[in-house]
Amino acid sequence: MDRNDYYGGESTSLNLVQLWKHFKGNDKPPEQLGTSREYNVDMIPKACKFNLFFMMANGSLVRILIHTGVTKYLNFKAVDGSYVYKKKKIYKVPATDVEALKSPLMGLFEKRRARKFFIYVQDYDENDPKSHEKLDLNKVTAKELISCVSHPYFPLKSFALPLTYYGSQFTGPVLLIFQCRKYGLEDDTIDFIGHALALHNEDSYLAQPALNFVKRMKLYAESLARFQGGSPYIYPLYGLGELPQAFARLSAVYGGTYMLNKPECKVEFDGDGKVIGVTSEGETAKCNKVVCDPSYLSDKVKKVGKVARAVCVMSHPIPDTNDSHSAQVILPQKQLGRKSDMYVFCCSYAHNVAPKGKYIAFVSAEAETDNPEQELKPGVDLLGSVDEIFYDTYDRYVPTNDHQADNCFISAEEGGSHGGSESLWEVDVYWDECLEVLSWWEIGLLIPFVVGLSSYRYLSVRELLAESWKSYDSTTHFETTVIDVMEMYTKITGKVLDLSVDLSAASAAEE
Repeated sequence: MDRNDYYGGESTSLNLVQLWKHFKGNDKPPEQLGTSREYNVDMIPKACKFNLFFMMANGSLVRILIHTGVTKYLNFKAVDGSYVYKKKKIYKVPATDVEALKSPLMGLFEKRRARKFFIYVQDYDENDPKSHEKLDLNKVTAKELISCVSHPYFPLKSFALPLTYYGSQFTGPVLLIFQCRKYGLEDDTIDFIGHALALHNEDSYLAQPALNFVKRMKLYAESLARFQGGSPYIYPLYGLGELPQAFARLSAVYGGTYMLNKPECKVEFDGDGKVIGVTSEGETAKCNKVVCDPSYLSDKVKKVGKVARAVCVMSHPIPDTNDSHSAQVILPQKQLGRKSDMYVFCCSYAHNVAPKGKYIAFVSAEAETDNPEQELKPGVDLLGSVDEIFYDTYDRYVPTNDHQADNCFISAEEGGSHGGSESLWEVDVYWDECLEVLSWWEIGLLIPFVVGLSSYRYLSVRELLAESWKSYDSTTHFETTVIDVMEMYTKITGKVLDLSVDLSAASAAEE
């Protein structure tokens, strides 16, 4: 059941008339913007404190799409470029040792150090101790791995240099000891690696075990190599609204029923507080479990934050992105003096989301003030001139109910960084150990709820089984969303999803 007259709820894509009505209250956009039906503007809020527009080509969402068979209803195209913001300029993100040597992000000596680190990451195999170089990444933190700090797990090289100091207190030879790390990367280099490659949205990961950090970097590099494009991301033709529609088609094949335009949906409970159905327009659909977003059960959630974003219609690509028809730019928190990252995403007629010659850009961030226009200005300024711009904020919620007591499974909008030693990248190991798999179309029924209501949070397997669902954050990739899908799947069914699929079954569209 959906109170809207379109599929997907908050994860839909709107045409130009719908977009105008959503933001301006009327259905008469300027004629110079082109035909309304040629627009497919994503309403998914992921793009601020959490960026959700893109899918990692080798990531978990792609695995789910293949596993469910929904790829027969979808077409994808590789995203042209991945960029990072540094000192008010945009740079291409280097992901390999070769790109590191060419990148203007680093000086000559820093390039050599970064290259060595990239080689280490590329060669790292969790099951091959020889590739570990005597480092236990379950004990070594990310900061200890890449920066110049002392740690007992790291081999130190000490150099003694004689120095005669003539000062007021003493004269004579003094011995200076220089302790050099294997990877002593500078703060600016760590900044773009952690935020633009490992896709952390703030810096708490530096104090956590480095294994998750290295796995994220490996996923980025593997996804980049998969389609040999300019970025590790893929994006569906006609926009992200195609995802819930594709799952609606798949569920219909297996007997699923969608009811759109159902106003005032009221969840009904029995005397013990367990759900028994949902009522709309005098009719009640009986059930023993309800899956919904926070707006349907506002008394069972609490507010945890706010996301701000700007939606822009442009007649040109983002400047300094090599005229890319689609691109992501990550603005790390330190570059802006913020507590979390800002994200810029652009797509165009190349992905069938706008008329030829038009581009759709999104700027998003976790709201840290009550002034979205001023807060998003650093990202908006990167876009150059815009034809139209819309600002939007929305609250994020997490459920407070006990789903075992009331059988209500509420999606959530919490964000943050993963705090455990296990992560999304490690989940596949656990899937193989667990219970039988949910049917294809049943998994699809969960997607519309989470695609619109997830977070940029990397949870451990223990957290997946213990925490409630979270709703939309500001990131532009889907890896955090998938965690929410699999979490809700496990809570509802008591089973764990096996994502060991053949990734060659999916491919991106050719130019």
